[in-house]
Order: sequence, then structure tokens, then C-alpha cells
Amino acid sequence: MIGLWDTTGNEVVKALAAERRSAGGVASGLALTLVAVVEEKKVREAEAAATIAAAAHPCRLLIVVRSDLEGRSRLDAEIVVGGRLGPAEAVVMRMYGRLALHAESVVMPLLAPDVPVVTWWHQEPPDMIANDFLGVVADRRITDCAQAHDPVAALRQRAVDYAPGDTDLTWTRITLWRTLVAGAFDTTEARVTGATIVAPPKDPTAWLMKGWLQSRLGITPELQASDRAPRMHSVMLQCENGDTVTVTREENTALFSRTGQEDRYMPLPKRPVGDELAEELRRLDADQIYADALGAMAGVSGLDHKPPMRVHVWKDPALAAQAGDEAAMAGPGGTAA
Repeated sequence: MIGLWDTTGNEVVKALAAERRSAGGVASGLALTLVAVVEEKKVREAEAAATIAAAAHPCRLLIVVRSDLEGRSRLDAEIVVGGRLGPAEAVVMRMYGRLALHAESVVMPLLAPDVPVVTWWHQEPPDMIANDFLGVVADRRITDCAQAHDPVAALRQRAVDYAPGDTDLTWTRITLWRTLVAGAFDTTEARVTGATIVAPPKDPTAWLMKGWLQSRLGITPELQASDRAPRMHSVMLQCENGDTVTVTREENTALFSRTGQEDRYMPLPKRPVGDELAEELRRLDADQIYADALGAMAGVSGLDHKPPMRVHVWKDPALAAQAGDEAAMAGPGGTAA
């Protein structure tokens, strides 16, 4: 590992090249560049998840930590090729002051040549991805609404701000649920007429499952609030012929019940974030099924017809905070002194 303190982007580029030569790294062996936008307290979590994902998708990992925006502009960097992060080439960059608002000036020269760019926010998702240049330059953008203060509201905002290439780890977390539910109809053509989902009221996975069933089956599932479990507890489907299909979570297994058949237990583990991230990195094109489910959940149509490219919209948080302070000082109907 190489540590560079109070350095420049140019020095980071040189140090990475030197470390790669020393470790025998080959740029052509990289599948993508993964840019992770992370809070300081979650850096180790992001590194652990990226290590798992990099085992399946060799990548150059660029971790961006935006710290104190008020202090002096400074860049600290750690460069790791191999080592604790497995096969990944990694640069952990801690940016301070105004530099943190222009992280792309350091990140862009570090992108691996001729490979796709994926940006992953391991923190509360941005309201508008276009405000973050690191999202604008990416071919694929991964958020995690579960980290928001209000996960369901954040998921709705993802529909408002959607562009083809976006995805959310909430969607990845219901992959196994969707597999179990879809597999129930491999041997029958019975039409589904209704569905009931039991989950905590602020569980975003339940709302996205509702959107998926609605978009695929043309029904309006019922969400039944329950605090019996911290995550989605069960999904029940009613069929036109009177049969019911129920998938119920029990710890790391699912009880699969169907009218006229014996109950079966099937695996339904809670996967680490690294496995979820690796799943999303398997595809770098737009996920139309996710777009349909997200649009149905939020009541927004035509998401897959939106333009895939975003135009960067500059937003200075310092000026926004200043405007908010002035409005507070002015009071209702007045002007600031």
C-alpha cells in the first residue's frame, strides 16, 4: 500500500502506475472501473463489498470520500494493488474543502481505459444524480435507498430522477423472492387475480415487489403492514382457479406453500452487500424490468423511454445553505436584512 498525504491528482496517477508496474498489473485485464461514493464511517464496508464483487469482476476501484467542505482543499490517497482488496486495483481518496465538490478532477484521469464506468453510492442516494458529475459520466449507476432516512420516499425519487442505466440494491435484494414467485408458475397457466405482501411499512423491498407484480401481472397488490419481522415477511398470490401460492420468510429459508401440494422449504438467505453489488455488475445495459417495476411502484410511466445520458447540473451546497440561512433570517413574507 502507498499512502499519499496532502497530495495532488497528478501524483496519485503516477503512484498508481508505479504500484501497478511493481505488482505486475495489466490494465487490459480489468472489466470496469467502479467509482464508490462513500461516507467516512462506511469506507471499510465499501472495501469489503468491493472485494467480493471484484472476485467476479476484476475492476479498478476508486473510493471517493467527501469530507469537510469548509476547510482547506486537500487530497489524501491510499493506493492498493492486490493485497487486502483481492484482485482489485484500488485508490481510496479523501477530499477536503472545495476539492470535494469537484471530485471528478481527480477521478477522471484514474479511470481505466476502454472499459465501462459504474458509480455506486454507498450512502444516502442523491436526490438528483445529475448534480453529481461522478454519476453523469457513468454507464451504470447503483444507489441504495435502504440507507435513506425514508427509504420508500427515496425509492419514489429514484423514479422521478430515473435514466436508463440506473438501478438500486433494493431491486437486487428481491431477486431470490422474484425467482421463487416466478418459479411457482412453471407448471401452471392459472391467471393471478390478486396478491398480498406482508412487510414493515417502510420496507422498500416490499414496495418494489408490489411494483414488479403490478407491472408483470396487471394487478394491484395489497400491502399489509406488519412489524413481525424487520424485512418483507411474505408474498401471497391468489389465482383465478382458487389456488393460492405463498412464500413466507423464516430466518434464512422460505416456506413455499401452494394449494394441493406439500409445503417445501427453499433457501432465502440475506446476502452480503458484496454479493448484491456483484450481481448488478453482471449487466451494464439498462434494466427494463426494473424500470417497469419502479415506474409501477411510483406511478410514473415511460421510464424506459427517457434519454440515457444526463447533463451535469452544478449545485453548490455552500450557496444552497447560505440561501436557506437568508430565507430563515427574512422570515415569512420578508427579505433578509
